[in-house]
Amino acid sequence: MANNTALLATVRTETGKGSARRSRRAGTIPAVMYGHGIDPVHLDLPGHEAFLAIKDSANAIVTVKYDNNEQLCLVKSVQVHPVRRNILHIDLQVINRDEKVEVEVPVVLVGEPAAGTQTQQEEFHLTISAPAVALPENVEVSVEGLAEGTVLRVSDLKLPANVTTDVDPSRDIVSITAIADTAADSSEEAADAEVADATDA
Repeated sequence: MANNTALLATVRTETGKGSARRSRRAGTIPAVMYGHGIDPVHLDLPGHEAFLAIKDSANAIVTVKYDNNEQLCLVKSVQVHPVRRNILHIDLQVINRDEKVEVEVPVVLVGEPAAGTQTQQEEFHLTISAPAVALPENVEVSVEGLAEGTVLRVSDLKLPANVTTDVDPSRDIVSITAIADTAADSSEEAADAEVADATDA
């Protein structure tokens, strides 16, 4: 489940690239907070604390405290430098504890299929709707002991309580295929090559 970290932020009175660069030089992360009818609020978040809050969660929940105000927020998007990988900007969506929010979570395969088979994963993320304060970190799909030819679809998923998805239930998530015998294939190719050489001689 998503953790809820408190971040003590300051309101940024200036906007634009220059203001954002100054914020990052000062060790903070520029952010914008919006939603639930409030005007967008431009903030500076404490850099280290914000990094720790989101580094292990794609859909982190944070409590933002600023100017005697407090808002529960979902980290909606994170802009990262393509080379240095430091955080450049964060978008925060204001949420209520008793509402459901739509987020995208990873699909994680667990277990091993039957001997001589392998998994072919078709979907690596799934869009779900879940309570704001109980967001699952991922959706697990068990492939333990599954035989060749088995196909698991969205309709086969066992989602946590109060979690739903609007994704087409017939969409494939993972299929089980046989492991190709590369050694036999190589032997056949070599034999074919010898026959071709003998024929050409």
